[in-house]
Amino acid sequence: MNQEILKEIQIHDFSFVWLADYCPVLSTLKNIPQNPEYHAEGDVYRHTELVCERLPALPEWLSLGQEEQAILFLAAAFHDIGKVTCTKKEDGSWISPNHTRIGEKSFRQMAYKQASQFGLTFHQRETVAKLIRYHGLPVWFWTKKRTEFDLLKAAEHIPLRLLYLLAKADVQGRFAKDYGQLEEQTDLFADYAKELDIWAKPYAFANPYTKYQYFHKEGLWHKGSLYDDTEFDVILMSGLPLAGKDSWIQKHGMGMPVISLDEIREQLGIPPTKSSGRVIQAAMEQAKTLLRQKKPFIWNATNIILETRQKLTCLFAGYGARVHILYLEAPYQELCERNQKRERHIPEPVLEEMIRKLELPAPWEAYEVTYALSG
Repeated sequence: MNQEILKEIQIHDFSFVWLADYCPVLSTLKNIPQNPEYHAEGDVYRHTELVCERLPALPEWLSLGQEEQAILFLAAAFHDIGKVTCTKKEDGSWISPNHTRIGEKSFRQMAYKQASQFGLTFHQRETVAKLIRYHGLPVWFWTKKRTEFDLLKAAEHIPLRLLYLLAKADVQGRFAKDYGQLEEQTDLFADYAKELDIWAKPYAFANPYTKYQYFHKEGLWHKGSLYDDTEFDVILMSGLPLAGKDSWIQKHGMGMPVISLDEIREQLGIPPTKSSGRVIQAAMEQAKTLLRQKKPFIWNATNIILETRQKLTCLFAGYGARVHILYLEAPYQELCERNQKRERHIPEPVLEEMIRKLELPAPWEAYEVTYALSG
């Protein structure tokens, strides 16, 4: 039975002590060192404790709904979980490179696999995960090469008004030499987000084509309106093995040609453990034939890595296709049960590694991105 952690957080009056007891993984934050220049308060656990104390004390806290408060508190508790695995000493200083990206994946994996403990909906889980991913942006956004671009991209995932509050608590929950400057930068982030009209929602681009082009070509103006010259549709499937991609195609594929990497592999007699080079080459030949003919089709593979999806999306779009990414997800327990029933089941370590590597499709990746959930 799901425990609905968000309700429990409210019942326990936003207590980090209670949450750390409920989620023992938070104890791994203890004794993880930090650079005293930015974190003289102590280890990551102590910092997180202070952040969770400061968050409900912010003036804006009372204006939030109960669910938003609980989501934000959960994000605060896990915002530095990535530091557990990436903290290291370099040139005499403690650093935690990529801890936000690692933290996002770690939280998603925990909440997905331990659904009975977290009890989060897909939207709730992803909001927390993306708050973790972007929690440093309000402090450092002004150093980015494409400041406006980075804010618009973050706004595609989460309300920046929530991100601002997390960053505010993150700054206040530390003892740093440049504390005042960090807080000023966070307030500047809020002003800029409001000016761009992305404070509470993603930016309203002129059309899906303009949005896609903005996030894939440098130098475009977000307020522009590009002529949509796309000619046909291509559906790019995405999801872990056994998530239901084949079933979806049977029900909703409308008879479109399907390029299935699994089928090609079987036809060529190449086992899953062998290189995919010949499989990809054969699939690409089929795809380019259809692309040149401007015929819609479905590309059926796991496509769980951003780089893979972007290579395919850019290729298809280059031929004038409207690329629709469809991500499918099944509950972890259901995924494992399906795997056990499968004649050629996936080795458990392989499946677990795929879950660990999973990069969820982002709303800006294609002409349209849709999430289909089962269970």
